[in-house]
Amino acid sequence: MKAQAQKGFTLIELMIVVAIIGILAAIAIPQYQNYVARSQAARVMSEAGTIKTAVEACVLDGRVVVGLNAGQCDPGATGSSLLVGATQGSPIPANTGVPQVTINADGTATIAATFGNSAATTLAADTLTWSRTVDGSWQCASTIDAKFRPTGCTN
Repeated sequence: MKAQAQKGFTLIELMIVVAIIGILAAIAIPQYQNYVARSQAARVMSEAGTIKTAVEACVLDGRVVVGLNAGQCDPGATGSSLLVGATQGSPIPANTGVPQVTINADGTATIAATFGNSAATTLAADTLTWSRTVDGSWQCASTIDAKFRPTGCTN
C-alpha cells in the first residue's frame, strides 16, 4: 500500500505563521507612526519656510502690518490640514490653519507654525518657528521631540 501524501498545513504551522505576522505588525505599526510624524514635521517646516520669501519682501518694503489692506503684508500662506492658526491674509479652507507671521519695525520677523487639526498626536500643540534676525538670516527652532524634528531645525 502506498502512504497518502500530506495535504494542507497542520494547526501548529498555521499558528506559527499567525504569531510571526503578529510580531511583525507589533514592530511595524509604531515605526510607521514615527515615520508619519517625521514626515509631517518636515512638511510643516517646508510649508512655513515658503513664506520666508514673502516676509522678506515685506521687510524690505517696510510693510510691518500683516493683512490684506493697502500697504500691509500678505504672506500668501495657504491652509494646511496639519496646522492651527487663523488667517492673516488670504482666506483659507475650513479645518486648516496657517503659520502666524509677525514682522517688527527693526527688521526682525517670526513665522510660527502650531501643529493641530489632523497632525500626528505626538506633534499636537508643538510649534515650529522660523525667526529672522536684523541682518536677514533665518533660523528654525521647534518644540518638536528630537526624534521627529526635521534636520536643520534646533530645539
